[in-house]
Amino acid sequence: MKSIRKYSFVVLALSLMLVIGAVSAQDVTIRYWLWDTNQLPPYQTCANNFMAENPGITVEVDQLGWDDYWTGITTGFVSGDAPDVFTNHLAKYPEFVELGQIYDIQPWVERDGVATDIYYPGLADLWTKDGARYGLPKDWDTVAVIYNVAMVEAAGIDPAIFDSWTWNYEDGGDFEQVIAQLSIDANGNNGLSADFDKDNVVQYGYGGQVGNNPYGQTEWSMFTNSTGWVHNNGTWGDTYFYDDERFINTIQWWADLSLEKGYMPPYEDRSGLGSLALFQAQTLAMNIDGSWMIGSYLGSDFEVGFARLPAGPEGRKSMFNGLADSIYVGTDHPEEAWAWVKYLASEACQTVVGESGVVFPAIPSAADLSLQVRADNGIDVSAFTEQAAEEGGTFLFPITDYAGEINTIMTEAMDAVMLGQATAADILPAANDEVNSLF
Repeated sequence: MKSIRKYSFVVLALSLMLVIGAVSAQDVTIRYWLWDTNQLPPYQTCANNFMAENPGITVEVDQLGWDDYWTGITTGFVSGDAPDVFTNHLAKYPEFVELGQIYDIQPWVERDGVATDIYYPGLADLWTKDGARYGLPKDWDTVAVIYNVAMVEAAGIDPAIFDSWTWNYEDGGDFEQVIAQLSIDANGNNGLSADFDKDNVVQYGYGGQVGNNPYGQTEWSMFTNSTGWVHNNGTWGDTYFYDDERFINTIQWWADLSLEKGYMPPYEDRSGLGSLALFQAQTLAMNIDGSWMIGSYLGSDFEVGFARLPAGPEGRKSMFNGLADSIYVGTDHPEEAWAWVKYLASEACQTVVGESGVVFPAIPSAADLSLQVRADNGIDVSAFTEQAAEEGGTFLFPITDYAGEINTIMTEAMDAVMLGQATAADILPAANDEVNSLF
């Protein structure tokens, strides 16, 4: 049944593309969605520039919050009212491909001679499968440590340690020592003191993101993958390794920072308020987050610093993720939608985005502009770019089939560990078996 549906969709899509190829772009409206409020202004500028160059095409840009965004996309697929073009995520697009809801744009890429080698290495390939292409890159991201400068100074910690600190799941290394020193109880004892009261903490050393999905981009992957562990057997892999002892030991260590040691807020607090809100309320001293969140942290009422990740047994590791723009198959204006996607991925638009400083665009020269904007304002965010440039410093987002099913299985298992309802060793091997049985 799946093969019949895919075949029918491909025939329909190719037929539409042949018909619409000759349609002129006149007096149509393209609805474009994105989820990041920080990116709305530069992309509105891109839309204005695009419309000036393409009279007759109006681009309406809408921004929705993360949860509402994906709910709107999926319900739009069902009702036939999804946006013509939307920002897509590597965790989502395989399912949309399986459902036949986004265009294979490779025929347009070839027809128009669009270069796909102008982006950071590997970014364009993330959006391909079996010769088809489902988006053009728009940006990339890594993760780094963000810290409260005053809290670090008050603890007497020299920021120079961030250049050489280490981590391991046996004793936590320098990283755990630092966050212990930054954790303070109601009596003024820090986490290095034998008198530290882990049940009465007024300042936590580390935030710890909540999002127990199968990927752990900002939560745990910088730790798990620095042990040499990998999520699966490569892009579009069909075997996962959540039963590996390196993964199990790391996840238990991470959970125990909250459950056993009091260096990280309780799971309930993190899931209810979010670690950014806790950081900005000065409830915690450090967090790890993605480069797309730089602007949000700089909006704090106190000085923040950005530092390199602690190095694990296999070095510093960050997930390397990249977004792209995709075209909904139900659009009434696919040719104009393609023109807009092509512009979004162009040097012209990515330069505008780079000059805003909100993210690192997929084209290196535009990403350099973003870095320079921050430097001109006295803000050093090179922790993110140095991670991206470091040989072996990144690993690709684990693109996969059955993403929805894997997310359900792993979220349930990881929630149980974080809440102390099960140990990682007890629950993760069974969850891994369940995941691998999907393939």
